[in-house]
Amino acid sequence: MTRSQIHFVTGRLAAPALQRTLLDLGPRAGFDYSISVLPITVAALMTPQWIQRHLQVPANVTEILLPGYCNGDLQVLTTAAGCPVRCGPRDLRELPEFFGRQPKLDPSYGEYDIQILAEINHAPRLAQSTILKQAEQLSAAGADVIDVGCDPGDRWNGVGDCVKALRDQGHRVSIDSLNPKEIQDAVQAGAELVLSVNSTNRDAAPDWGCEVVAIPDEPTDLRGLYGTVEQLTDANVALRIDPVLEPIGYGLAKSLHRYLQVRNDFPDQEMMMGIGNLTELTDVDSAGINVLLLGICQELKIHSVLTTQVINWARSSVRECDLARRLVRYAIHHQVLPKHLEPGLVMLRDGKQYTLDERELEELAAQVRDHNYRLFADDRQLHLVSSGLYLKDTDPFHLFDQLLAAEPRNLDASHAFYLGYELAKAKTAITLGKQYEQDEPLDWGLLTVNETCHRLPRTRSTQSPPSQPGPGDSTTAKRPSQIPQEDALE
Repeated sequence: MTRSQIHFVTGRLAAPALQRTLLDLGPRAGFDYSISVLPITVAALMTPQWIQRHLQVPANVTEILLPGYCNGDLQVLTTAAGCPVRCGPRDLRELPEFFGRQPKLDPSYGEYDIQILAEINHAPRLAQSTILKQAEQLSAAGADVIDVGCDPGDRWNGVGDCVKALRDQGHRVSIDSLNPKEIQDAVQAGAELVLSVNSTNRDAAPDWGCEVVAIPDEPTDLRGLYGTVEQLTDANVALRIDPVLEPIGYGLAKSLHRYLQVRNDFPDQEMMMGIGNLTELTDVDSAGINVLLLGICQELKIHSVLTTQVINWARSSVRECDLARRLVRYAIHHQVLPKHLEPGLVMLRDGKQYTLDERELEELAAQVRDHNYRLFADDRQLHLVSSGLYLKDTDPFHLFDQLLAAEPRNLDASHAFYLGYELAKAKTAITLGKQYEQDEPLDWGLLTVNETCHRLPRTRSTQSPPSQPGPGDSTTAKRPSQIPQEDALE
């Protein structure tokens, strides 16, 4: 078999580290390589059009790999080079993973068979406009059914109007109530599923003409639950069984055992799990709990979950469940670990955090010609690099004091504010174990919000003229040079 001949495109600053990486990676990954070092310092600033003007492709190249930050239509390069052109990872250190260690996903990834019911709690206390707004948000987050949660006690005379309004908005609706009259109004208005059916209201269930969820009178009483299931089955009422998940300290382990027992006793019966008793009642971010519980549901063939997002630490539960149901289905159906498959669920810490080579940072300080500021962070320290300047400290204030002592040429108020903002991000990354990249948002998984680039025009010092940028160099005061530790293939 002919070995691949991959041609890597990079800039001046990243070239040495790219060469060192490929010297080890090429033989292990089974490809030959060549490198084009183009006349630009910051490889992230390359465009396909600019690359086309400067790139000379050696003979026998089977593929061209560009820096990961390269934006634009690659077809112009593909046509000119006569071989495939693609972008590599943004971080040079990810190249080994890029070439084979990362799991290849089947096209089926993203499929799911667990339905999400998202409850609007205490609906009778809310204005209809508020209910409709919440329903839209829950649906956008991944909810399949909007559950209208009623309050125990007095009958809610407005439940029919509420359900009809939700239906008119295009939502599928369930009703969570024990009151037969309340349920009847909801069903007549279009509710397709009734939660919380037990011995107190099961006699009315055949009149509703819709599917119901059978629950025990008491969580520990499976005999009572089975009596409800038997009666509903005899009456030809479609049903799901929910043995009720108990909170930690109130019988969690035993309640999980009951789900196992029900599945063994009813191998083909639809089931549901209400997961809010754990996510809402446990002092922990909800994502991990949601993944764990949906994994249990997937293994037990429980095809629906009821969730809420009332308390703040569970405010993204629906989105978490939406990603989790896809992850666990793929893992179980393909018999692979649910690892390195769904980055959206890794929020507090990052899946990996790279270390920095201080020697390379010192080399960078010696190579760069402009006085822009490059910021880096590892698991312990903050690092600042500029022309002939390399500073480091664990404290952003101490680092800034070092910078002031160096009498920088272009540290005006705007730059100081910018550095303060970026150093705060970097310190947060160190504290939590996240990867920091200058001018990029921290990766919060599904909660990540893209940032506007805050580049500032280069300021010219009145003390002495700044060094002249080379061809293609950044004309901004702060875009990082993105040495190999921060930008792939530079």
